[in-house]
Amino acid sequence: MRSIIPLAGLPVVLLLVCGGCVNPFAPGRDDTPAQSACDPHTIEGLFQCFQAAYTFRDTTVYGQLIDPAFTFVYRNYDVGVDVTWGRDDEIRTTFGLFQNAQKLDLIWNNIISSSTDSTRVNVVRGFNLTLVFNPSDIERVDGYANLTLERARSSDPWRIVRWRDESNY
Repeated sequence: MRSIIPLAGLPVVLLLVCGGCVNPFAPGRDDTPAQSACDPHTIEGLFQCFQAAYTFRDTTVYGQLIDPAFTFVYRNYDVGVDVTWGRDDEIRTTFGLFQNAQKLDLIWNNIISSSTDSTRVNVVRGFNLTLVFNPSDIERVDGYANLTLERARSSDPWRIVRWRDESNY
């Protein structure tokens, strides 16, 4: 009759022998600080940060893009009026979206128009947004974001001061 005791010690022996082995199914943790490819000091960089904030559902990144004097505007076609809100409501609404969506896929399309000076820019840009709440609840929004960006000095990052949503919903 063989003893089971040596088998009980097998995991410990394997751990000691293969302590330095790499498990391809459990790669090591990356402790390096996250490096962002976005830079809100450029207009395209601001759009990259915006996209990254949606992709990673990160309100910290998103909040850095929104100016304290921010105004969001959209048209409520049911009642025929424009609806507006400020920065606090925008951050709260976006946080709710980020919490409730399983996945957000934002694609920025071509810039339709822009007017620029060193501290103020108006950009109208097309976008496609796919919101996945669950596998059976997927929404797609296509439209245009009419954004006013400002910065105090040309060395400062751009911030969104006004966003008029011109979507198809």
